[in-house]
Amino acid sequence: MVENEVLEAIRKLAKPYKGPHDAGAAELLEQMGRATFVLLGEASHGTSEFYTDRAALSKRLITEYGFRFIAVEGDWPACYTLNRYVKGYADAGVSAREALRDFERWPSWMWANREIVELAEWLRDYNSDKSEADKVGFYGIDMYSLWESMEAILEYLESKPGSDLEAARRAFECFEPHGRDEQRYGASSALFGESCEDEVIALLRKLQDKWQQAAPEDRESAFSTEMNALAVAGAESYYTTMIRQDADSWNIRDRHMVSALERLMAFHGEGARAIVWEHNTHIGDARATDMAEDGMVNVGQLLREKYGDKVFAVGYGTYTGTVIAGRSWGMELEVMPVPCAMAKSWEELLHRVGPDNKLLLFGGDELSILDEVSLGHRAIGVVYHPERERGNYVPSVLTERYDAFIYFDETTALSPLSREVVPV
Repeated sequence: MVENEVLEAIRKLAKPYKGPHDAGAAELLEQMGRATFVLLGEASHGTSEFYTDRAALSKRLITEYGFRFIAVEGDWPACYTLNRYVKGYADAGVSAREALRDFERWPSWMWANREIVELAEWLRDYNSDKSEADKVGFYGIDMYSLWESMEAILEYLESKPGSDLEAARRAFECFEPHGRDEQRYGASSALFGESCEDEVIALLRKLQDKWQQAAPEDRESAFSTEMNALAVAGAESYYTTMIRQDADSWNIRDRHMVSALERLMAFHGEGARAIVWEHNTHIGDARATDMAEDGMVNVGQLLREKYGDKVFAVGYGTYTGTVIAGRSWGMELEVMPVPCAMAKSWEELLHRVGPDNKLLLFGGDELSILDEVSLGHRAIGVVYHPERERGNYVPSVLTERYDAFIYFDETTALSPLSREVVPV
């Protein structure tokens, strides 16, 4: 009986979705346009439609509603290289493909792909006639880049006489014995008390807000140095905690991403608005899932708690198709099948209503069975085993997790640059 009620409620709520430029997306864009933070999710890190749809929505938010930057689930140093390219900085590369070469860390395909190349070239063209203050940026707010961020800090400070180079060298020397091995550092810190926390905090304090006194031409570079220090601090805490294999390391990561996002907002000034690209597990409110039972929080929850209706979160899902992923961490990427969604999951019920792409807008005044029922919602990571699908579903109350949901009935794998054949 409940299943039939859910199906009927979906039929009433769902509208055909033909993309951001179709008239059917007007209400979605209008609601997004009233927000300060628009969070665009994805059900995998390797699905083309999630990337192209987020790109199309982002373009409209930028051109029609004045959003100032895109912040993604990526490392600060590599994303900052791409940011320099889209803003037309000197020595930033001659093409988006060249600017994306810094994405070397596995899984590199998340950002080094043809879908991002197209968006980056569009951003560069959009920025070409804008003042420096009005150019739209592209930034990474994750914190896996411990070594790359330390090197970027040293490189910047070595070019600045009278800078805080000594504090940076002390932090670098503390990490150096661990040979660029994050797991080794985490074990040493957590189990033997050989932590670099004091050195990292001292460095971050030295660099904090220095961009406010920097010359206009150096302002963003100084800010980038602070953000690299923030990434080092986040990574140090994350790898120290990760050794325990509990919710704390997840929470450290998501709290870091919120902190990075807030610093970006401060850098862009009063009235700034942000577009955030992250996995559904980060942008969809954790309180509407079983993550809450495990003591986990996420970006969507933390932003909603602090900023309320200034946050608009859009989840994504698919019934079947193909995806880019690896079978274990660091393994060669593969194009894998995405099996038909598990029976009685959100994706399977959406398919059963009809095999078309759908848009669901939540938040109406009328109560619905959808506000009460928790069903499985597929989440595919960078490591994926299609034959073991059952573990990829997060019990979710969809209407509480997101403000809107975009469903693609069939999707295709992302197009990584690493799989392209380079002409001789």
